Amino acid sequence: MLQDIREKSLGTFGKVIIGLIIAVFALFGVESIIGGFTQPPSVADVNGEEITQFQLDQATQNLIASIGGGLDGIDQGFLESIALNQLIDETILRQKSTDTGMSISSNRIDRGILETESFQINGVFDSDLAVRTMATQGLNVSMYRESLAQQMLLSQLANAYTSTSFVTNAELERFAQLTGQTRDFRYMSITMGTRTLGAAIPDQEIASYYESNQDEFIEEESIILQYVLLNKNTISEELSVDESDLRSRYELERSEFEGSSEKRASHILIEVNAEVSENQALELAEEAKRRLDQGEEFSDLALELSSDIVSAEEGGDIGYTDGTAFPIEIESALDELELNAISGPVISEFGVHIVKLTEDAENIFPSFEESRGRLERDSKSSEVEQIYAEKLQDLSNLAFETGDLETISEVLGLTILESEPLVRSGGNGIFSNQNIVSAAYSDEVLIDRNNSDVIELDDSQSMVIRVLEFNEAAALPLGDVEPEIAVILRTQMERNAVQELGNDLINKVQGQNEVNEFLEENELEWIAETGVARNSFTVNREIVDEVFSMSASDEAEYSNITLNNGTFVLIELNGITEGSIGSIPEEQRIALTESIIADLGNNDFQGYISSLRESSDIQANLVDEEF
Repeated sequence: MLQDIREKSLGTFGKVIIGLIIAVFALFGVESIIGGFTQPPSVADVNGEEITQFQLDQATQNLIASIGGGLDGIDQGFLESIALNQLIDETILRQKSTDTGMSISSNRIDRGILETESFQINGVFDSDLAVRTMATQGLNVSMYRESLAQQMLLSQLANAYTSTSFVTNAELERFAQLTGQTRDFRYMSITMGTRTLGAAIPDQEIASYYESNQDEFIEEESIILQYVLLNKNTISEELSVDESDLRSRYELERSEFEGSSEKRASHILIEVNAEVSENQALELAEEAKRRLDQGEEFSDLALELSSDIVSAEEGGDIGYTDGTAFPIEIESALDELELNAISGPVISEFGVHIVKLTEDAENIFPSFEESRGRLERDSKSSEVEQIYAEKLQDLSNLAFETGDLETISEVLGLTILESEPLVRSGGNGIFSNQNIVSAAYSDEVLIDRNNSDVIELDDSQSMVIRVLEFNEAAALPLGDVEPEIAVILRTQMERNAVQELGNDLINKVQGQNEVNEFLEENELEWIAETGVARNSFTVNREIVDEVFSMSASDEAEYSNITLNNGTFVLIELNGITEGSIGSIPEEQRIALTESIIADLGNNDFQGYISSLRESSDIQANLVDEEF
């Protein structure tokens, strides 16, 4: 596709269009193309004041940012609806505050800006930082001041309701009675198990379920890919190193060791910076030490945790010292360590270290055979990086210029590989990488059947893909899903059997007819619970919720529920003990009071907003949206 565009852009018609665009840009500016033809659409009108699509887009992005991750499955229209409602509420409140003459003084706005942490360096306001931060939000100073003033007004209006609520002693006592209430009860469970194993499931019933529920047995659409993989490890394996060079490197290291070095050390560094305080670094280092004491490998943790990336790739190795090479804190720690021992957290100017003594003056320098692998990796390292960079550039060019992978394979010597079927939700191994999935299902690769651009998986691997085969979503054959259907039907049979037995149990207990014999025959027994609180987790939460929905009487009360797992439960409520404010510790009583007041204030404020909405003229233009 890119090649087609390139070729067509060289034609006469393409040159004319490009020339017109350049002329318009030169005469009237970019705005004439982007914004000259249409005005930003309005998505709502509140008492004559418009809310634009741009405002809605910003509000939606702010909403998504405030929620964080995990929104992949949520409909965009739903999020826009929430954001629009927030904008309408803010507009109504701002209009009301203006009508009532509320305002924020210039000094209060200035103080708010000075107190904004994102405008401070080491707790001190920095004007240049403030201006830059405002600019990243698309605001200048005056625009930011206006926005801040509006936020303060809305906050002031909200505080008028949320800060003036109160709760009486009688209300607090009643609330304590309810929240502190405990209940005594007993219950009996009939669980799903093997009650229907002797009953066969007819083939006709399985086939009928399959025909009625084929949507449950759809195989996702999938792609089988061809791909080539450029890998640093493969390049390294293909390189050979002169034996004499390795010997020379070894002899040089050994002479340096014997001549000046006395100790060799490895470390894990937790760097102290703007994001990680010294106390946080100490906590991370202590956790690393604990994991080491439990048997995890030092080299693995160095690769996972150390801020010193270079040494981490060598298992944390920082080389030799004669007592002066490292910071004095590390040298002191090494003096206290025995061979292969690991220190606790050590603080230096660079951060917090965990230090391991790997060699000392009494050690024998490792043999050539023991050092050979490391020496070979070190020798190849720079050459591998150079070759990889060159091949990566060639791979990118060839992926764009050619319509297949065969040319890439021939030129770069890369094997063409084939993937397992890959669905939109991703696959296994390297195909769990969402960049691969996105590229595979892009129009250029899936529809136009072009090579993908280079996909860099990490620092050492890159790939190019193309579609070999596309499989539409389709219903799985009955033979493939018959066991699954059998399990579904068996589960339903078990649920029905449990429910039937539960109904018999209700009749027996309430009628007091041969109860004990029935319980013994079905291996059932009561489980007694006393003093169970409303928020207790010692008993199944579904049972507790049902118990607290039951009304008290002079006689035992019965209820029954079927749990989410299919278990039938019969409940007998025996007694209720009310809570009291006096039984709540002082600290908890204060927190409870504050919580109730906050809830009441919030309810009052929401009621105020609802009343403003009812008296406002609101016109929303979003499809299927009600206000």
